[in-house]
Amino acid sequence: MMLIDSHVNLHAEAFEEDRAAVIARARGAGVTTMLTICDRIGNFARVREIAESDADIWCSVGAHPHYAKDHQDLTADQLTAYAAHPKVIGIGETGLDRHYNHSPFDQQQAVFRRHIAAARATGLPLIVHTREADDVTAAILEEEHGEGAFPILMHCYTSGADLARRALALGAYFSLSGILTFPKADDVRAVAAEIPLERIILETDCPYLAPPPHRGRRNEPAFLADVHRYFCAWRGLDEAETARVMADNFYALFAKAAR
Repeated sequence: MMLIDSHVNLHAEAFEEDRAAVIARARGAGVTTMLTICDRIGNFARVREIAESDADIWCSVGAHPHYAKDHQDLTADQLTAYAAHPKVIGIGETGLDRHYNHSPFDQQQAVFRRHIAAARATGLPLIVHTREADDVTAAILEEEHGEGAFPILMHCYTSGADLARRALALGAYFSLSGILTFPKADDVRAVAAEIPLERIILETDCPYLAPPPHRGRRNEPAFLADVHRYFCAWRGLDEAETARVMADNFYALFAKAAR
């Protein structure tokens, strides 16, 4: 069975000493392809190095909204130039976060729009983080989409039904993480139940959000198998067929990745 992890952070400092072992465990669990995410431009070289080391590992380029304050000089042209690398298949992770407010909200919005411009210019998917900012996220995506379409991944989706409907109307895909398996995540499951299967990708969002039976441990790509099993049982789906659909969805969205 082929599993694809759409959102891992193999560049995280916790992985540096045992990266090869982490990747080997993922392979052993059936994870054949991985996308490692850039959270800061200063980490891009490390992210790119990981992707370059393996034919089945890809990467993105971007700055998480937590670090928007540190990327006020980042331009869409710079992101576009970074994205020309053959292993870069997505723009982000970017977006808006009012939960922590590690960066001023106006700065988050400005950097978010520059990522959108880069996604539009390159045709690569925009990998969107949004937390407690549903209305503004939806409004910006709709406004920018009106200026020219771009692919969208609403990553690790835990937001509301209204944003989900508005993003679906723009053709967005949604990635679901180990949060789906949490006992208290009824609201996440309620929204996820309304998302069409052909618009869903599964992910781990390492190094956090480990699913049962790994709660309390550092998350890693091998645990995608547990998310997949839960998802199939929850929606009454065949595991092998669903793995094929998830792979098709991944490659439909991240079209730059070679199969």
